[in-house]
Amino acid sequence: MGLFSDYYQIDSYAPEEEMVHKSVDEEIAFYRAICSGDMDAIRKNCEEKRFHDQEGVGRLSQDPVTNLKYHMVITAAMTTRLCIEKGLESERAFRMSDFYIQQLDQANTIDQVTDIHDRMVLDFTGKMRLLRKDTGTSRPITKCINYIYIHINERITIDDLSEYVKVSQSYLSRQFPKEIGVSVSDYIREKKIEIAQDLLKNTDRSIIDIACQLSFSSQSHFIQTFKHYVGMTPKKYRDLNGRDTWLGKEH
Repeated sequence: MGLFSDYYQIDSYAPEEEMVHKSVDEEIAFYRAICSGDMDAIRKNCEEKRFHDQEGVGRLSQDPVTNLKYHMVITAAMTTRLCIEKGLESERAFRMSDFYIQQLDQANTIDQVTDIHDRMVLDFTGKMRLLRKDTGTSRPITKCINYIYIHINERITIDDLSEYVKVSQSYLSRQFPKEIGVSVSDYIREKKIEIAQDLLKNTDRSIIDIACQLSFSSQSHFIQTFKHYVGMTPKKYRDLNGRDTWLGKEH
């Protein structure tokens, strides 16, 4: 009864402007753009600071920064599940969501929260773009992705890619994140870590062997990068996901 009474008082006396929320149609269009890999629409949304603008987003906390954090968590949850429904591999989607939500712990300003949010939605949109064959990824970027896939065990630089696709490094630095949602270097590291996860789950190869196979500069660099993307060390990941675990064996 007390909770109902509290809500009734809030609902009755809240200023009219606080009860106005953004159009549901706008929200649906936003998520549809992510799921369809529409980088132009999502980039425009970010450039217009639609998330940064708190007008009409609802008040979940009296503190503006905390309020925006709550809304980003909602966005992450919705984006993750909708992208999975549209074909994004579930483990990758949840890992991405966890990665960006964890970054919120270090955010202390609205600008910082907005930056994390925008990087997250661009990243998801880029992943969905790659899943769809009709989104028109440009030929140079498609060739870059194919090159990275073929040479994933090597040390790949933007200079290698630039020479291979016959475009300037500055063009790749601008165009790759525009089409895919993340920088060239982040994409390469992410692909390497995905391979590392498969090796850790399905083979008995040592961590240092995996680091060498994927051309990391050192074992410590590999561990640091792996933890950055996955949220745990390679050893911890293998303990939780390795063959011995799902075969029911003891370590």
